[in-house]
Amino acid sequence: MAKKIADQLIETLAATGIERIYAVTGDSLNEVNEAVRKNDKIKWIHVRHEETGAYAAGAEAQLTGHPGCCAGSSGPGHVHLINGLYDAQRSGAPVIAIASAIPTYEFGTEYFQETNTIKLFNDCSYYNEVATTPKQFPRILQSAIQTAITRKGVSVIGLPGDLAKATSASVDSSTHAYPTKSEICPAEEDLAQLADLLNKHERITLFCGIGCRGAHEEVIALSEKLNAPVVYTFKGKMDVQYENPYEVGMTGLLGMPSGYYSMHEAEVLVMLGTDFPYSAFLPDDIKIVQIDIKPERLGRRAKLAIGLCGDVKMTIQALLRMLNPKTNDSFLVKQLKRYEGVKKDLAAYTEDKGETNKIHPEYVMSEIDKLASDDAIFTVDTGMTCVWGARYLQATGKRHMLGSFNHGSMANALPQAIGAALACPERQVIALCGDGGLSMTLGDLQTVVQYKLPIKIIVFNNRSLGMVKLEMEVDGLPDWQTDMLNPNFAQVAEAMGMTGFNVSDPEEVLTTLYNAFEIDGPVLINIMTDPNALAMPPKIELGQMVGFAQSMYKLLINGRTQEVIDTINSNYKHIREVF
Repeated sequence: MAKKIADQLIETLAATGIERIYAVTGDSLNEVNEAVRKNDKIKWIHVRHEETGAYAAGAEAQLTGHPGCCAGSSGPGHVHLINGLYDAQRSGAPVIAIASAIPTYEFGTEYFQETNTIKLFNDCSYYNEVATTPKQFPRILQSAIQTAITRKGVSVIGLPGDLAKATSASVDSSTHAYPTKSEICPAEEDLAQLADLLNKHERITLFCGIGCRGAHEEVIALSEKLNAPVVYTFKGKMDVQYENPYEVGMTGLLGMPSGYYSMHEAEVLVMLGTDFPYSAFLPDDIKIVQIDIKPERLGRRAKLAIGLCGDVKMTIQALLRMLNPKTNDSFLVKQLKRYEGVKKDLAAYTEDKGETNKIHPEYVMSEIDKLASDDAIFTVDTGMTCVWGARYLQATGKRHMLGSFNHGSMANALPQAIGAALACPERQVIALCGDGGLSMTLGDLQTVVQYKLPIKIIVFNNRSLGMVKLEMEVDGLPDWQTDMLNPNFAQVAEAMGMTGFNVSDPEEVLTTLYNAFEIDGPVLINIMTDPNALAMPPKIELGQMVGFAQSMYKLLINGRTQEVIDTINSNYKHIREVF
């Protein structure tokens, strides 16, 4: 029996190792849906929104290293994919997106649901082509798969509906993936130059990103040899922090003073596998070295003394034999002592649990950290949830944390948790959602129930767009249009078929979390957190204090005195950080 193009597509994807397609079916996608139904090696995951599907596919790819797959039908389905595909592309997640399209003979006629997939997806993909003939299709499919795997990003396959049902042609290209692993190390003379620089200076700090994944032992060995404190990015935390006697925390908006000052008081900063975008947190008066697997990233965030292209693990291994061990550890000891003070402050914030309907989020996150398994997968919504996750979730060497760290979109935590739970069914998956983020993808709670995914969804319900509110206050503006009138999320969850808990009393947080984690199935815990809880940056500038004071003044003169009082009462603990 002749094989359809749709069947050829699904067989090739299955042979590549893809086990799921996250999608909402629709007319131009129906042949693909039917091909999945007939194939026992690949499953169709019926999400409620294509954006959820793209996020779930990206999460699966990040956790497994294998391509994820999502699909959207012509027109609206394409547009709904965009946000999740941008996140996958910027996260380095190999994702195959199938964009089924209108019939080829209707191209360019403003036909119903027509979109130009080339124009639409070009900015969020490495490969983006439309197949138009059976002979062409296998080549495009092979190119898309190979590009996604090797470049670690998105490949889009435009598949017209009439082509999907057409009979396949003989194949003269390969039909399976060829994963490649290149070992890249800087040239010997470049390493010698770097070693000479490091041997001549005493105060050296390492700044580690996601590129240090798999190089934990090498990072510690380098730190030990140089007596260098280790700072890390949010993305790099789970791969660098654990069992590391030299770590001093993060820097950046979510970071800590110990991380910030370890970098700014150094003579040399060595950036390892990070394209940290916030230049304001990088020192501008010291020597900076950057080592990255992608040479196009070198020097675009800071002025470099040396920039090298290489795999972090291999580069450190080659560099270590060229370095002289440092005997003076005074700089390291100073930063570690500062870090101990920071950790005491962070712990102190968790001791105040808050009050009714104003539960302190620091306390909540610290309890989640204690109860979560050693190999838990956390997904964190962009916003204030990221702040508390960055500061209170601890690495174990087995845990993973997913977020929209580069794209910075709201509403990522629930969709990513769906992908994580399907890709790693043996692991605990905890979605840490903001009320704003969850509101955007609320319908996909039903997806969690439909596939019986035992995700624990914890809502930090501060009834506001908390991070935006804080940004406005720092800029001297009264917060405006940031308040959220929310449904009872626990009741919504129960209406959809999962267990739901409401927590408004801080004394009930620990018991409720414990009981929820013991339930074998999906659970949503709606925790009423303090809407006025502030996140202090690692270094507070005068302009930020002035802006915040102006914001509070504007609230006062507009009759919002109680909000100012509530803000002060909620954040008295931060006063010593300011002064």
